Amino acid sequence: MKKGKVVLVGTGFVGMSMAYSMLNQGGIEELVLIDIDKEKTKGEEMDLSHGLPYAPQKMVIKAGDYDACKEAEVVVITAGVAQKPGQTRLELAEVNTKIMKQITQSIMASGFDGIIVVASNPVDLMAYVVWKVSGLPKNKVIGSGTVLDTARLRYLMADYLKVSSKNIHAYIMGEHGDSSFVPWDHAYVGCKKVKDIMKDNHHPMEDLKKIHEGVVNAAYEIIEKKKATYYGIGMALNRLVKAIIKDENSILTVSTYLENQYGQNDIYIGVPAIINRNGVRDLMELNLNEYEQEKLDTSCKLIREMRENSIDKIIETD
Repeated sequence: MKKGKVVLVGTGFVGMSMAYSMLNQGGIEELVLIDIDKEKTKGEEMDLSHGLPYAPQKMVIKAGDYDACKEAEVVVITAGVAQKPGQTRLELAEVNTKIMKQITQSIMASGFDGIIVVASNPVDLMAYVVWKVSGLPKNKVIGSGTVLDTARLRYLMADYLKVSSKNIHAYIMGEHGDSSFVPWDHAYVGCKKVKDIMKDNHHPMEDLKKIHEGVVNAAYEIIEKKKATYYGIGMALNRLVKAIIKDENSILTVSTYLENQYGQNDIYIGVPAIINRNGVRDLMELNLNEYEQEKLDTSCKLIREMRENSIDKIIETD
C-alpha cells in the first residue's frame, strides 16, 4: 500500500470537485482518475496537472485503470447515474447497484486492501452493496453518509446564531435524504447546548425545525437553480479522505455498518463515527430520545425495504 495514494472512480462533477479540492488543499501524494470515458479522464488529468505550479505541494495526477487500485490507500467511488425525472429511488438504486457491483469487482481484482469511500446515491444502499461485494471488513467500506448534510446544518446554524461554523458541534443523522434528523440534545455551540442558547437569546425553538428543513431542501433548491450539486460534496469527500490518510481520529457523520447499535443490525446508515487510517475506528453511539430513535428507525426501514425488494438479489446474482 502506498501512503497518500488515492484512486477516484468517476470523473463527473462530484468526483472532479473532490479532485480539485485535493489539488488546492494538499495532503494527497498521488491521485489516479478512472472513468469509462477515457478521453475525458485524460483531459481531466491534464487540466488538473496544469494547476500544480500554484498548488500547496507536489502531487502526482494521472489517468489510469483499475490496476492502480492495488497500492492505493483509499479508493473513492463517485460513479453512477443521477436520478431522472419520473424515476423512483428504487429504480435508481437498481441501476446503480449493478454499476457498483461491477466497479467493486474490478477494484478487488487488483488486489486492493485499503479503504473504499462510496459517494454514489442512494449512498447508504450503495455503501452496503460495495461492502457485500468487496468482502472487506465493515470498517473499511464507508459511505459519505450525512457528511454534507452536517456541513449544511452547521453553515445554516452559524448564519442564524452569528458564530463561526467551526464552533458549531451538531450532526445530521440517518439516511442521506428526506428522513434525516438532528439529535438536538447533542448539539452544541462551543461547549454550550444549542437549546440553552436558543432560550437565553429568546429565539423560538421552532426555528431549529426550520433550520433542519433548510438542510433537507438545500439539494432540491440547488438542483432547481443549477441542475446539480457538487462543490459541497466534493469538499466533504476531501475532508473524509484526509481524515483517513492523516490518521486523524476525527468524528464525522459517515454511512457505516450498524451491528446492534441504535437497535439496528446489518444496515449502513449515517451516524457519528471516529475515522482514522483503519477507516471506521469506533461509532460514537448517542443516547437518542424517543422521537429521534423513531426517526432513525424510519430511515433504516426505508433503506431496508428498498434493499429487500431487489437489491439483495442483484448483489447475489453472478
